[in-house]
Amino acid sequence: MIDITLQNFESEVLQASMTQPVLLDIWAPWCGPCRTLGPALEKLETDYGGRFVLAKLNSDEQPEIAGQLSQMFGVRSIPFCVMFRDGQPVDGFVGALPPAQIQQFLDKHVPPEAALAADAAAEEAEQLADDGDAEGALERLQEAIAIDPSNDNARLDYVKLLLQAGRAGDARLAFEPVASKSLVDGRIAAFGQWIDACEKAVGARSLDQLEAAIAANKRDFEARFELAQIHFAAQRWTEAMDALLEIVMRDKKWNEEAARKAYVAILELMAKPAAAPAEAQAKAGALEVAGKAVVASADPVVDQYRRKLSMALF
Repeated sequence: MIDITLQNFESEVLQASMTQPVLLDIWAPWCGPCRTLGPALEKLETDYGGRFVLAKLNSDEQPEIAGQLSQMFGVRSIPFCVMFRDGQPVDGFVGALPPAQIQQFLDKHVPPEAALAADAAAEEAEQLADDGDAEGALERLQEAIAIDPSNDNARLDYVKLLLQAGRAGDARLAFEPVASKSLVDGRIAAFGQWIDACEKAVGARSLDQLEAAIAANKRDFEARFELAQIHFAAQRWTEAMDALLEIVMRDKKWNEEAARKAYVAILELMAKPAAAPAEAQAKAGALEVAGKAVVASADPVVDQYRRKLSMALF
């Protein structure tokens, strides 16, 4: 349990909630229901084994924060609890609810134990991969997926390592459970494109043959796309996009926009995932209880190739 002040609100609530849910209990010493709710929340924090952090804010001592949160949620009484995730206030409840109802509230926002175990395994796998132990990383990612099959990030990391190891067939099998999400998730769609490229690269013509075919006919889009797939499979991202861009500039609609789709997939694979924008903003000049999204640093190569595609399309 952490006592929150104006000085530590950003670090202990906003920033802390980027990695772990934080439940902020707004209370006052004179409030009878607050004295009932407080111990119940403290017990639940222990029962949940660190899956969320309980923070307490005395509304008499910190009226700025309490007032803004109350106004944001349209609440005029205490105790008032607000759940923070990813630097944002996302939900809340009012009053000294029974423990069972509080658990129902928590279970909407707090990851299950299996998810935490899977995340821990995925983090270990990332470190192993950074250290050059690809096989060890694959084993840990297999474990993460077995613990929590819904962990798409771990699954995509697993697919990535398999593709880098030249195991496209295994990558396809690992990818199948999430393949249906390609229509709504650009990153998953990008991995599907990468697997396709790796499979097609196996039977492709040699680079010399493809370059000769293109030299003989600038509009040999099949040869250009085949060349792009070889580079794509080998993670020669810019070479692949250069070949694809030549198709887009000459015929945007060729083969149901296959060149554009592959180009966008490569950009997705190269780019760091963007932070979600804030859903709620405090009034100008006041404490920003919704925090500020952490924006990943821009990649000049990605930016450059985004501009090239935009110019070719428009």
